[in-house]
Amino acid sequence: MLPDQQKQFSDIIQLIKQSRNNAIKAVNTELIDLYWNIGQYISKQIDTAVWGDGVVKELADYLARTEPELKGFSDKNLWRMKQFYEAYKDHPKLSALLREISWTNNLTILSRAKTIEEMEFYLRLTIQERYSARELDRQINSGIYERTMLGNSKLSPVMRETHPNIMNTFKDDYVLEFLGLPESHSEGELQKGLIGEMKNFILELGKDFLFIGDEYRVQVGNSDFYIDLLFYHRGLQCLVAFELKTDKFKPEHLGQLNFYLEALDRDVRKPNENPSIGVLLCKDKDSEVVEYALSRYLSPTMISEYKTQLPDKKLLQRKLQELFDK
Repeated sequence: MLPDQQKQFSDIIQLIKQSRNNAIKAVNTELIDLYWNIGQYISKQIDTAVWGDGVVKELADYLARTEPELKGFSDKNLWRMKQFYEAYKDHPKLSALLREISWTNNLTILSRAKTIEEMEFYLRLTIQERYSARELDRQINSGIYERTMLGNSKLSPVMRETHPNIMNTFKDDYVLEFLGLPESHSEGELQKGLIGEMKNFILELGKDFLFIGDEYRVQVGNSDFYIDLLFYHRGLQCLVAFELKTDKFKPEHLGQLNFYLEALDRDVRKPNENPSIGVLLCKDKDSEVVEYALSRYLSPTMISEYKTQLPDKKLLQRKLQELFDK
């Protein structure tokens, strides 16, 4: 096959795939529209006392009897459609978002998010990250909403000023339950585990993170230095250096990370890219020590904890409520 012909055939394949994707999106939009309209109809009938609660069961039985080929319209599902409509009817700006994700993911968010703010967060994140049902379930189990909101509160003025679009990018805690590490482990074991589970680590970080390499070498003078993990963030358009510490955060850790950021910005960063960001990933940290350490720190740096087990969501929710109550 000639090279030109191969390219032409590849173009045809792309057209087919694009058309299929468009068809799937169109079908999903129609399906969500249908469930929205059914939920709206039932809600209004019940609100105006035209229907009692028992009528929904009668409707489900009638559909099953007269239109047996129609699936998914049990009384339980009809009540979900009503709940779906009522949850979002006063929030028109979210209407378009609902139609960009599957009904399964919509139901997951509807049943597990506690507030409209949390619902909006998961809707936008699911679209941005293109979560499967399994991935979305894992993220909710890991308390990604609470961890991201807490992470936003810990962003330093330098981070916000250097990267105005940084909100919702970093987390206060990173959950690495997929590594299966014992409670006591070395930095080498942590690093090796993250490299071996990079797909899951990217899911935890966010799909805008592109992995560049581990033990990334930077040369300063006649000496070589090695960054534990180096990423590039597409949205922020900058390098992100991760330094791993399997002990509690110490202020002196910042000196090493700051040195790496300076080396990256001088010798690795391209002219069109933004200043590099550093993330110090520690097993534990004292919030007051972190606050003191960062109060006069001029480099864009985030200090985060990592957990090797899924967190206690109730504890995260209490922390977030305390933040909102301040």
